[in-house]
Amino acid sequence: MFEFLKRPGPVLPDDRRAKLRAATSVNSAGFDPWGLHLDSAEQAVGALRWLYEDYFRVRVHGIENVPEGRVMLVPNHSGQLPLDGMLVGLAMVLEADPPRVVRGMVERWVPSLPFVSSFFTRLGQVTGDPENCRQLLEREQCIMVFPEGVRGSGKTWWHRYQLQEFGTGFVRLALEGQAPIVPVAVIGAEETYPAVYNARRLAKLFGAPYVPVTPMWPLLGPLGAQPLPVRIDLHFGEPIRFVGDPDEPDEQTFARVAQVKDAIRGLIEAGLEQRPELRRLDRVARLRGRR
Repeated sequence: MFEFLKRPGPVLPDDRRAKLRAATSVNSAGFDPWGLHLDSAEQAVGALRWLYEDYFRVRVHGIENVPEGRVMLVPNHSGQLPLDGMLVGLAMVLEADPPRVVRGMVERWVPSLPFVSSFFTRLGQVTGDPENCRQLLEREQCIMVFPEGVRGSGKTWWHRYQLQEFGTGFVRLALEGQAPIVPVAVIGAEETYPAVYNARRLAKLFGAPYVPVTPMWPLLGPLGAQPLPVRIDLHFGEPIRFVGDPDEPDEQTFARVAQVKDAIRGLIEAGLEQRPELRRLDRVARLRGRR
């Protein structure tokens, strides 16, 4: 199924490949209990590396903040397509020391997609079920959670870089698993697929959470569906370590969620300050969104 991903030559240097495999326990067939297949994951890295290095020209800041062992990465969600999660995952394989397979918690509707579901599973992504997250943390894995869900990824251009409502379950799981939370800001993904409208009726027809309309799509057909080659910056913040009872009152959990959200917002603001061309667009979008 994944023959198209194969490339000649090594995908990763031998030392990095050895570290990556040492951090993930698989059976004799190369699979872990959630369907991760390391050979397929390595082939995908080789096939997608050009997107990371040449198309989006990703720059990584603060990746040394990600500790070894169990950890939860919490980025802002954006860009309509799951490019943000893919690029964070590639950064952790290509640039983190030691390299890590990121176990993204995907939306529950993703397993219903033919081919995509199998592809994501082979690469280590799992359905965002609390029990999956709990067991992966027990295995000292690197988890990626988007607390905004589709509210974040499906934003229109007018709401770019405005964090949406966060779920709270990730904080309770971090408390239960004693896992540090690393806030992450993805800068540039909002501009790769600038949606100006969400075709809600069409989305309902196809059972999708949203169907974005951009200045290029559907006007230009398949060509207009391609994401724009905007440079992406990934900012990894200092880990946040919570201690307490995972069954604490909601008010305490809300306060912890707000702390994580504020940390991500701070990284976004700092990242935009380093990208004046995006900062100008951000101001225009905010003014337009208030009308």
